[in-house]
Amino acid sequence: MTDETLNRKLDQLIAILSRMAPPEVTPLDMDQCDCFVWNPEKLTLNPVKHVNRVDIDLIKGVDQARDALIENTRQFANGLPANNVLLWGARGMGKSSLVKSVQAKINQQNKDKRPLKLIEIHREDIGTLPVLLSELRKTPYRSIIFCDDLSFDQDDTSYKSLKAALDGGVEGRPENVLFYATSNRRHLMPREMIDNESSTAVNPSEAIEEKVSLSDRFGLWLGFHKCAQDEYLDMIDGYVRHYGLDEPLDKVHHDALEWATTRGNRSGRVAWQFILALAGRLGKKLD
Repeated sequence: MTDETLNRKLDQLIAILSRMAPPEVTPLDMDQCDCFVWNPEKLTLNPVKHVNRVDIDLIKGVDQARDALIENTRQFANGLPANNVLLWGARGMGKSSLVKSVQAKINQQNKDKRPLKLIEIHREDIGTLPVLLSELRKTPYRSIIFCDDLSFDQDDTSYKSLKAALDGGVEGRPENVLFYATSNRRHLMPREMIDNESSTAVNPSEAIEEKVSLSDRFGLWLGFHKCAQDEYLDMIDGYVRHYGLDEPLDKVHHDALEWATTRGNRSGRVAWQFILALAGRLGKKLD
């Protein structure tokens, strides 16, 4: 083999190895705003200048969960021990809205301190969570990683990556990071998936334990349940007052109940959708 051929093969090998090497991670820039979305391809944070959130006083019917989440988040923001949180239960009851609103409330109360950061990670990007945790460990900020609508289906093994990340491995979870997640499922997996494990596994109890133990990594569980009629109307009244919607309250209540009936559900989301329709009919913009 000639020197020229050898050099050419070496160049090819170096090119292959460089493509296989993990991408270089640029230090996270978290000074520009308080909310971000994790970009798993570039291994960086995309800033969110205008966050889609509602005033926390408009989130009704979940007082116990709201107070518990505020207290846990306040402890964390003040450098005290706090838990990872799983907000689970009925759809449309304000789980994700509550997370975003609580972060804003805590930052408003702690104006003289470093702001608490909120970083959204998408369900499909959970595999890159260890990289994000490693980079956040280097920052001076306290951050909540937030995953909305988290769940796992049959043959999905990425939950193991999340378990390892929540435990923190050898180094332990970064002291300046918590993980908040919302889900319709208490154990983050469908009932039939857990039952299937119990019927096919050699040791059913161990198989089930493996599946449900992920939710045990969340020290605080907050349940959200379907709201009663009075709670639903309380949500409607709060929006009507907040946005100054000029309509007789008895008519608003009648129309709001009819709206919920056509959707077969009463929830915070349904209440907000009714308010959008009402404001549009009244020619009122919701600023």
